Amino acid sequence: MNAPTIRTKDEPSPIAAALLDWYDRHHRRLPWRVGPADARAGLRADPYRVWLSEIMLQQTTVQAVKPYFERFTARWPTVAALATAPTDDIMKAWAGLGYYSRARNLKTCAELVVERHGGRFPDDLEGLKALPGIGDYTAAAIAAIAFDRPAAVVDGNVERVVTRLCAIATPVPAAKPEIRARVQALLPVDRPGDFAQATMDLGATICTPRRPACPLCPISHGCEAFSDGTQETFPVKAPKAVKPVRVGAAFVAENADGAVLLRKRAEKGLLGGMSEPPTTQWTSRADGATDIDAAPFAAKWRDAGTVTHVFTHFELRLRVFHARVDRPAPTGAWWSSREDVSGEALPTVMKHAIETAIPGATRKPGVAGGRPSTGRNDQ
Repeated sequence: MNAPTIRTKDEPSPIAAALLDWYDRHHRRLPWRVGPADARAGLRADPYRVWLSEIMLQQTTVQAVKPYFERFTARWPTVAALATAPTDDIMKAWAGLGYYSRARNLKTCAELVVERHGGRFPDDLEGLKALPGIGDYTAAAIAAIAFDRPAAVVDGNVERVVTRLCAIATPVPAAKPEIRARVQALLPVDRPGDFAQATMDLGATICTPRRPACPLCPISHGCEAFSDGTQETFPVKAPKAVKPVRVGAAFVAENADGAVLLRKRAEKGLLGGMSEPPTTQWTSRADGATDIDAAPFAAKWRDAGTVTHVFTHFELRLRVFHARVDRPAPTGAWWSSREDVSGEALPTVMKHAIETAIPGATRKPGVAGGRPSTGRNDQ
């Protein structure tokens, strides 16, 4: 059985029509989204909010993104406001969300939209892809959702839906061109943005990686995998390469007032521009020193334990040392008070290192709880 992939000029395919009907009734309510009823009333999606949400959602879950998005848009409600924001403030607001090159590109992109486009995002794929931090997927998502351009939007959820719908046996990522072609063929003429969001929602809520709720699926009648009972075998994944393990050390110094010694990482490279306690020179390709002899200055350092953090391409095992000291901050570093440290631009791995040495140090004053949340890669 072949899944329907053809649409006419004037009406959507049966698959697209069923999916859009389901979306009208069951769409997720998200802070960056204009729902179908509002769209029918003439409300248009704000390209700034669509862009910001899509950048934040790269490699990150919707639930993790929501509070960040709401804080960003409350503080910087327009692209012009973000363009004039200090980079350090943006990095601090982004801390914990991971993939920090996104935050650096966010600032640069906002500046270019203001300087070159008068504060308006381009409404076509090529114009969007010319902006920093916007690749094929993000350009397609903005073009479709914000401007109703007939662009094929393919994220992980869409990949799963389409490989099951069409029983695409080619492993991902090699199957991406075929998946994109199938999505393009299904695109309805009049609601490409809603179609993109409907497919994402279907993958997130019904066509899930494990135990998909096929009886509730609006397009199961056209799904080849459902017909064959092979839903959970798709998408076919290429074998994963074994991630290398890198090691290093972090030295968490604390003064008599409970302040933590921090410094800023180099602007370029992994975790560029973010804050950290002094660490040894580990990279994604090389190990750093792991013993007390590598400490930034003499002190009564004690071994506080080891934190493990998984980046996209490698695993880091960071040995953590702690010392209480009475000295000025070295050149290029500063003492961050217990009240301020939770607001520093600390990536997750560095929060874990500090928490390993000083439990509770990175929590906001008056907020109960344990260590900072895990589960997101930092870049």
